[in-house]
Amino acid sequence: MNKIHPTAIVSSKAKLGNNNTILPYTIIEDNVEIGDDCLIGPHAVLYNGARIGNRVKIHQSASVAHVPQDLKFGNEETFFYVGDDTVIHEFVTLHRGTKDTGFSKIGSNCLLMAYSHVAHDCIIGNNCILANGVQVAGHVTIEDYVIIGGMTPVHQFCIVGQHSMTGGGFRIVQDLPPYILAANEPLRFEGLNIIGLRRRGFANEDIMALKKAYGYIYSKSLNVSQAKEIIKKELGDNKYVKNVLEFLSKSKRGLVGK
Repeated sequence: MNKIHPTAIVSSKAKLGNNNTILPYTIIEDNVEIGDDCLIGPHAVLYNGARIGNRVKIHQSASVAHVPQDLKFGNEETFFYVGDDTVIHEFVTLHRGTKDTGFSKIGSNCLLMAYSHVAHDCIIGNNCILANGVQVAGHVTIEDYVIIGGMTPVHQFCIVGQHSMTGGGFRIVQDLPPYILAANEPLRFEGLNIIGLRRRGFANEDIMALKKAYGYIYSKSLNVSQAKEIIKKELGDNKYVKNVLEFLSKSKRGLVGK
């Protein structure tokens, strides 16, 4: 049974699972689907195209699946997906996709802090944290276990690699490789995210392999293509290094700090 406050406006066409709590003055439009055990805070708005998983918490005045801020958008049917166990804090704005991809998506067990923004056609992986005021532009991909510090914008079409951590108040305007720390202005490579990797169970030998790989990538005497060839020969059997090589192959905006 769902608990819906009498001041909430919930369309009879919306699909709600079980045991959800809808707090005062929430608006839920027709083409919305919500799983089980969710909390939808006061004054939140879930627009057409919102697809909410299970045990999701959406706090006050958040906006989910609003129309994209893209002049090419023609009111096509598109979606915004939110995975299980994700927490969306107050005044977060999440925009659904355009006809280019048809959706935007946030994975499971993510934390989006107050005033963060995810634009159209974005994909955010699982277990990610966007701190207060992070602004993610359109067509950005953020892989799993990424942490981005407060007030940091991410330029459109950038890729942010898995298990990376970026400090607050900087700018991500190029692709940010996996497993690293990034800081300073302009943003640059500041070493491996060693504490984060150890917390997630990475073995020392894998950390050392990644450290050696990034030594080549950020060497002043090598370009990225040359570094890739050396890494393939020396470290190419390591599964995490393979992820780095795959990232380099799909990067189109160049690497942060390179």
